[in-house]
Amino acid sequence: MKRGLKISAIVVAVLIIIVIAVPFFIDANTFRPKLEAELTGALGRQVTVGNLSLSILSGGVSADNIAIADDPAFSKSPFVQAKSLRVGVEMIPLIFSRELNVTELTLNQPEISVVKSENGERWNFSSLGSNTAATSQQTQAPAEPMKAEPQSKPSAAQTGSTSTPNLTVAKLNVKDGRVTVSQVGSPPPRVYSGVNIDVNNFSFTSSFPFTVSADLPGGGTLNLNGNAGPINPNDAASTPLDAKIAVKNMNLAQSGFIDPASGISGIADLDGTVNSNGQDAKVNGTLTATKLQVVKDGSPAGRVVNVTFAVVQDLPQQTGTVNQGDIGMGKAVAHLTGTYDLHGKVTSVNLKLNGQGMPVDELEAMLPAVGVKLPTGATLKGGDLNINLTSTGPVDKLVTTGSVQMQNAALANFNLGSKLSSISALSGKQTGNDTDIKNLSSDVRVSPEGTQANNINMNVPAIGVVTGAGTVSPLNQLAFKMTATLGGMGIPFGVEGTTADPKFVPDVKGMAKGLLQGVMGNKNSQQNPVKGLSGLFKK
Repeated sequence: MKRGLKISAIVVAVLIIIVIAVPFFIDANTFRPKLEAELTGALGRQVTVGNLSLSILSGGVSADNIAIADDPAFSKSPFVQAKSLRVGVEMIPLIFSRELNVTELTLNQPEISVVKSENGERWNFSSLGSNTAATSQQTQAPAEPMKAEPQSKPSAAQTGSTSTPNLTVAKLNVKDGRVTVSQVGSPPPRVYSGVNIDVNNFSFTSSFPFTVSADLPGGGTLNLNGNAGPINPNDAASTPLDAKIAVKNMNLAQSGFIDPASGISGIADLDGTVNSNGQDAKVNGTLTATKLQVVKDGSPAGRVVNVTFAVVQDLPQQTGTVNQGDIGMGKAVAHLTGTYDLHGKVTSVNLKLNGQGMPVDELEAMLPAVGVKLPTGATLKGGDLNINLTSTGPVDKLVTTGSVQMQNAALANFNLGSKLSSISALSGKQTGNDTDIKNLSSDVRVSPEGTQANNINMNVPAIGVVTGAGTVSPLNQLAFKMTATLGGMGIPFGVEGTTADPKFVPDVKGMAKGLLQGVMGNKNSQQNPVKGLSGLFKK
């Protein structure tokens, strides 16, 4: 028993001595040219690594620094810079045969610069994996290749296209990275921090599982997991992908998912799927938004907005189709469909929004988000709303046209009769604190220059039928010419002031003319024009 313990102790001691001594006999830096050459050949970019150190206990080699060159068409600065690189290796071949068989690559705290071309058609990582690029950039003679699985399919070079590296790594990881995303000639970049990427059984020639997590610009988190590959040898950005995406507390204006020029903002959660064959990407899911604001001059909505969407994007053409965009607030649902174009600095769209029979009570909290400002203290109650709108052009200069119709609603805490007191006197009708609206319809045009409302037709039982047209400036200044039809007579008036405090100004000349025409046209009328005019001038 004692002899066995002694032998075991001796063996353990020898192993400890080996673990301590081996790093002194093996200079890890002798493998640096080979490691740099193999990574350069695999990525198609010049790769440089710093001082290497061997750790038997962790089973790997560590480098102090690493840099991966950018596509020269984009920048001379590094595409990736990392404080350290850990290379997991097979220790037995390394110790006894001095062979470097890589099993794991881990980048620690890398700085990654992702850049989109000015025309939006290509990314700076699109050429990753191109051996043609590697040959032009590599300054050292290639060493023996790292151990890899045999190819099961003809290589890209055999098929006449850019060759694909036959490289496999059991684990490929990025820890606590920082990714900066920008477009040439566009506003400041977006920064994604805390980026972690885990890939198993990585290969250029086959599909591999992956997970990605990151902190989004402006707050919120992103989680993406699924399968990707094989890597497209001509454009890495066109690599097939099948994944689930989950986003929490995303800032819509800063996240990068929506063009900030659109003016859309708010906080949202998103759950969906992404499926791409490298040419078309299908994205489906649901988005739940709070404090949603649709236009720059609007204010946050007072209710949660739910969106169920299905989008197909043509990756090479950078265009897409919105096949489904169901926007809901409670029982009110509108349907968005159309197309978009990501070329250039600002996204362009051609979208249609249709909603029928939407309860006004559900939508009232959404009015501030779309820039509609009611008179101070007033609210919309009851009734239904129908909309049929088309939006076209770049999102920062969007033009929306179409029709709006509201039925059986009320403008609470706003007495239109008192505002039109002179017209009320002529009609002989009394009004209350609220304005009941039997029907309201109008053709509208909304653009950066303001809002135009034409063919307005409003039936207010306490007043009569009101028609006309006018504009609302970007500063909410009103300029409307209206006519109230009472007892067969048309009584003209104007609306000035602001949407928060409208001023109703009688058209005295027009009203006098209307009264006289009415009397001349109906001599038996019991309406006293003199009494009506005296009431007008008093008020």
